[in-house]
Amino acid sequence: MTKEGKHKLAKKGKTWSLALLVIVLISVSVLCYWWFFRRNKVSTDDAYVMADTATVSSRIQGNISKIYVENDQWVKKGDRLIELDPSDYKIALDEAEAALSQIKAQLAMSKVTIEMTQAATEAKIREAKASLKAAIQHKEQISKRLDELAQARAAALADFKEAKKDLSRFNKLYKLGATSEQRRDSILTIFKKAKARLEGTDAQIASAKASLNAAQQEISRAKAALDSAVAQKLKVSLERHRRASLNAQAKQIEAKLAAVKLRLSYCTIKAPISGYIAQKKIQVGNHVQPGQPLLAVVPLHHIYIEANFKETQLEHVRIGQPATIEADMYPGHKYHGHVVGIRAGTGAAFSLLPPENATGNWIKVVQRVPVKIYLDQPPPPAYPLRVGLSLHVTIDTSLHEGQSLKPRN
Repeated sequence: MTKEGKHKLAKKGKTWSLALLVIVLISVSVLCYWWFFRRNKVSTDDAYVMADTATVSSRIQGNISKIYVENDQWVKKGDRLIELDPSDYKIALDEAEAALSQIKAQLAMSKVTIEMTQAATEAKIREAKASLKAAIQHKEQISKRLDELAQARAAALADFKEAKKDLSRFNKLYKLGATSEQRRDSILTIFKKAKARLEGTDAQIASAKASLNAAQQEISRAKAALDSAVAQKLKVSLERHRRASLNAQAKQIEAKLAAVKLRLSYCTIKAPISGYIAQKKIQVGNHVQPGQPLLAVVPLHHIYIEANFKETQLEHVRIGQPATIEADMYPGHKYHGHVVGIRAGTGAAFSLLPPENATGNWIKVVQRVPVKIYLDQPPPPAYPLRVGLSLHVTIDTSLHEGQSLKPRN
């Protein structure tokens, strides 16, 4: 081999050696980079900023009379957002209040009626019972008097019969001249006294019987008065039932009044949470329906990251592992957070039309599982995050002490 050939071969060997050295250095560099920077790390650019946004809607229908906010405006929880025209609901409130006032007036009048009727009825019952008791006692007294008079008449009748026999005997003796006229007149006087006594007793008995009939009639009248007074109690009971019905109506109207007041309060729509206004597309005068979305409140101070990792990347991902986040909006700026949850199913499983893997034309597709990440610190004012921004998320899986699922309570 010539000297020139040897020189070319040596030069070519050096070139290959240099190329081999470069390859070795590149391989070592890649290996070192992977070992120190990519080992135990999983990344995805299928990640976005999320927030539990509150969609504000109306609970009642009505026309918008005032709007207090604009898009991108910060509001605090409880701040007024929208005012609906309350005219119809104020009229309903006035009607309910008037109806309640009327029922309450009827209840007050019913209470007075019950008290007055009850007092009058109790007085009539006491009076009727007293009259009945007195009539019964009077009847008993007359009955007792009749018994005494019956005994006295029996004695008077016996004396009358005896005197009559003596008078008949002495009249015969007087005609025969067997007794004196004076003796006969004496017997005649005894007879007349016995007769007068008997007639007087009969007159007393007749008077007592008349009094007994009057006493019986008085008892009947007292019983009738007592029955009438007791019947008045039914009016009290009826009025009590009417009052109970009025109370039920009052409660019904009070419930209606509370519902009207509640609907009236719904005319003022307030912020359910603190955050920024978004998706406002309404104007004064618009007619809204219950449940119709009016605007949204986005709590940018409570944002979180939802990173969708391939199922093949989640073998070593655990709750609590640190994560580094980069936003496409801010190249070069990094946010730091940690894993707080791994979804219980893939995104496809919870989609509107989940895949039918049991069909014959099945094709295996690597699924993605959402991983929830909280920032360790709120985003700095110079680099605020907004809902929906695209992110690149890297999770350090070198720590394996965490759990894949949150513990049960």
